[in-house]
Amino acid sequence: MHHEQNRRRRAAGAATQIGTEVSINLGSALSGIVTPLVGAPVVVVARQLVMLAAVLPVFRPARERLTWKRLAPAIWLGVVLAVMNLTFYISVARLGLGVAATIEFLGPLALALLTSRRLLDVICAVAAGAGVFLLTGLDGTADVLGILLALTAAGAWAAYIVLTRTVAHGLPGLEGVTIASIVSLVLLLPFAIAGFDAGAFDWGIVGLLLLIGVLSSAVPYSLDTYILRRIDTRLYAIITSFGPVIAAFFGVLVLGEHLAWLEWIAIVVVCAAAGTAIATQRDVPVVESSAAEAAAADAIVHEYGLEAGADEGVPDERVPDAPAEADAAGEPGAEPDAGGGPGSRPDSADGPR
Repeated sequence: MHHEQNRRRRAAGAATQIGTEVSINLGSALSGIVTPLVGAPVVVVARQLVMLAAVLPVFRPARERLTWKRLAPAIWLGVVLAVMNLTFYISVARLGLGVAATIEFLGPLALALLTSRRLLDVICAVAAGAGVFLLTGLDGTADVLGILLALTAAGAWAAYIVLTRTVAHGLPGLEGVTIASIVSLVLLLPFAIAGFDAGAFDWGIVGLLLLIGVLSSAVPYSLDTYILRRIDTRLYAIITSFGPVIAAFFGVLVLGEHLAWLEWIAIVVVCAAAGTAIATQRDVPVVESSAAEAAAADAIVHEYGLEAGADEGVPDERVPDAPAEADAAGEPGAEPDAGGGPGSRPDSADGPR
């Protein structure tokens, strides 16, 4: 009986995680519609505002923890968050969602491989490199700036993962996440204002911006705790590694993008390489979630009385791989460490997407 309950919990967590990947990447696809009209800074600012609207009501910082030593990583996290989301959205406009999301995923992959000496990881690195070459180097018409922006987003995602771990130790719960999000908003707001064109806005655009914020931030953010209590970080990482495939699907469905069959193969190769490398690490990182996000989600769930979905009679067991302070790995996002996206993450305080 207990085994059956755990199996159901695991299945529910995995299904919910797939749902958050769909949410993050659908949000990224919708951003591909809006970004050419209002600019990437406006899209990122709108997304940050939606997220802050959810977390600020439950943001109660402990003043004794707000020292410069603890604030500095959160500030840097905000800088990285701004760079990650801005460069990703611009790269989507230039390369297409499937290609941009796949290149961005090299960030978590590189981080997982950085200190490894296993032959398997060398094979994964070569496979990922071959996949990216297939995506960008076949016809000689590659958008070099778009590729560089996507690689910048990948590097920022990796930095985001590392910084989120540091922030989660010094400023737990909502504190670090909210401070980083505010910093990101402050940095991007001048660019959004400078590029603001009132003529480009109507209620349809405003509605899309709000929907992007909900799909890319609010939905995955609020579900992180539910997921991490039901699946271990290894399964989380494997599911997240299929984000680029989902992104490519929504690029075709929502944005009308066309990918040749070799490009689809390349995306699958990169996803498989990333999933294998990340999921087989001894200390598996979460790609689009973080300790900070999970704690923040806990606070939001408690504040708004959303606990009712907890399984009655089923103990709240985290498997050993997913402690309450789950490390992030998850980009994108996320993503998620925090990002969320294409997200998510995401946004993950925000995830990458």
